[in-house]
Amino acid sequence: MEIHPTLPNAHQPVRSISLPTRVHPSSQRVEALLKHLKHHGAQSVSITHYFAAEAIQNDLLVLAELNNCMEELLQSSQTQQALLHYQNGKLVEDALCGSVTLLDACGSARDLLLVLKEHTQTLMSALRRRRGDSSIESSISAYVSFRMKAKKEIAKQLGALKRMESKVNSFSLLGQDQNLLFVDRVLREASTITISILRSLLLFLSMPGLKTKGSSLITKLIPTRLISSEKEQKISGEVALMCSLLGKLIRNNDGRVEIEGAQRGLETLNASFDGLEGGLDSIFRSLVKNRVTFLNMMTH
Repeated sequence: MEIHPTLPNAHQPVRSISLPTRVHPSSQRVEALLKHLKHHGAQSVSITHYFAAEAIQNDLLVLAELNNCMEELLQSSQTQQALLHYQNGKLVEDALCGSVTLLDACGSARDLLLVLKEHTQTLMSALRRRRGDSSIESSISAYVSFRMKAKKEIAKQLGALKRMESKVNSFSLLGQDQNLLFVDRVLREASTITISILRSLLLFLSMPGLKTKGSSLITKLIPTRLISSEKEQKISGEVALMCSLLGKLIRNNDGRVEIEGAQRGLETLNASFDGLEGGLDSIFRSLVKNRVTFLNMMTH
């Protein structure tokens, strides 16, 4: 499914009292994209399809656009001087440390997505052969087995994102140069938004039916606002719905209705994976470019 994200108008001025006096050409665009993502994120928490692939893909594409605009801002000599001047480049070092966590989470999500896509295509092939073929049940078993292993990796990445989020929110500048305050705020808001979107993607790829009770690692790493009700917990996107269908197939792999429904669901899921893969590639490239810029700042 091809997604066309709704981006803020690039030529629409954005008023903000936090913009520095000497505004970099990219500053207003960065502000507009941050505002768009924060507003969209606030709305997403209250809707039932919070983990839907289309919404996540849209956010990934807008986030990549934000990072590209920030790259232009970071290339400015004024911005680099301000960043390097503060405590001998502490902000740059923090950004470099954070970029490792974000790239790791992004790369891990991409790897999981590719394997899930392979399993989905194998299941589609098995279901096309329909009755009398034991490959349906064996393919489902392999799919479920992989997802059980993937839970550990997802929990690991959620933990790393949670620690980074705590660090990002635990420090702020006071009484500094206006331009430095602006850049610092933008970097922190962008990091917080990136963490939120990657968390949504990882949860989308995780096990369905997450419970608020018990000792599940993933449950403990989900922000409280995302598990505020049983209804919200049950709706975790296309992956969860697909697992429900596959569970029925394991119990009754001769059922025509179940098989046809699973086929349609797998086709939808495969299309969702294609879109998410493109969004992840875009954000990964933009994160790498930003990291290279920070590394160049430290070595020059």
